[in-house]
Amino acid sequence: MLTLDKIYHARYILSDTIRQTDIIYSPVFSAQTGCELFLKPEVLQITGSFKIRGAYYKISQLTDEEKAKGVIACSAGNHAQGVALASQKFGIRSIICMPEGAPISKVEATRSYGSEIILVPGVYDDAHAEAERLRDKYGYTFIHPFDDECVIAGQGTIGLEILDEMPDVDAIIVPVGGGGLISGIAYAVKSLNPNIKIYGVQSSGSPSMLASLSSGKIVALDSCSTIADGIAVKETSPINFNICKEYVDGIVTVNDDEIAASILSLIEKQKMISEGAGAAALAGVMFGKIPELKGKKVCCVLSGGNIDVTILSRIIYRGLLMSGRSCSLTLEIGDRPGQIRDVSSIIAACGGNITEILHLRSNEGMSVNDCYLKIEIETRDAEHIKMIKDKLLENGFKLVQN
Repeated sequence: MLTLDKIYHARYILSDTIRQTDIIYSPVFSAQTGCELFLKPEVLQITGSFKIRGAYYKISQLTDEEKAKGVIACSAGNHAQGVALASQKFGIRSIICMPEGAPISKVEATRSYGSEIILVPGVYDDAHAEAERLRDKYGYTFIHPFDDECVIAGQGTIGLEILDEMPDVDAIIVPVGGGGLISGIAYAVKSLNPNIKIYGVQSSGSPSMLASLSSGKIVALDSCSTIADGIAVKETSPINFNICKEYVDGIVTVNDDEIAASILSLIEKQKMISEGAGAAALAGVMFGKIPELKGKKVCCVLSGGNIDVTILSRIIYRGLLMSGRSCSLTLEIGDRPGQIRDVSSIIAACGGNITEILHLRSNEGMSVNDCYLKIEIETRDAEHIKMIKDKLLENGFKLVQN
């Protein structure tokens, strides 16, 4: 059984291995959200995420016989690196099954810790099935990312650290995938102070825990679609479901645009890089999904920072659009000299900066004497975008796409 003693024991075992990430107060996010907001930056953890906590504690508790046979896991990134590093420190063999589409950076980071990598055709579920097949064939110990009491206890050490630094915290916000992180934190915190609120945040593209708690039973999603791959989990486990049902005060969802905007805000305002899953908790607070937090002392767990740099620019662009920092307009204009100059002058007078412009003639359904002008503009916020649009309309230009 999961017990508070086990979480304290995990803390003792982890003390010489993990980094106790210091809680950071954010004046900017506090002013923006209306609560006193603090960040628990597991993005700065060894391997770049909290997963090392649960993986290391689980592997530390294996018998000598189990260690001799080695361990196996499946993961697209963070759990893989946690298992790989923990195995390296204990000097045992580790095999990680990863979907063949996993980012090269995460594959190579896992390999650098000494694990044997098996790239499995398909998606995470195919990698999971292959890991179980190899476990049954060779007798490896399977290290599950969340369906394990030792793993949950390891993640629960984050709750103890938050209480050490913030004994007067009112609420803790946690990203949720399979539920191992929030289960550990909620169990630890509520066991010591049941008055502290624990809220989870899931992606609207993979709300498995929310669906399960709402139905009163475990629900398996047909599919997951989100930029937050670290919390893209189709189905939770009985232990996490039961802990969340008893100790978690609520689960909310955020969409990909809100997650992207939170990633961008962390970069600009806190100088921190977060992956989608890591920024989900902050997105829940930034976009007012938990109104009970107003005026409260709140801690958001930034669970990981292992974002694939090849998609970072796309996520930043989505964040710019979501926060009103960038705008894409299409205008229908007369095909005559001076039109582009006039449009540019209006935008410049409003303080906008054109970054890209495309002039299109002879589109289907368009008048012979007209053309389309597609413009990308750097803007300050949504109010600034509205001002530019209004000025264009006042000057007789037609917006085709708002």
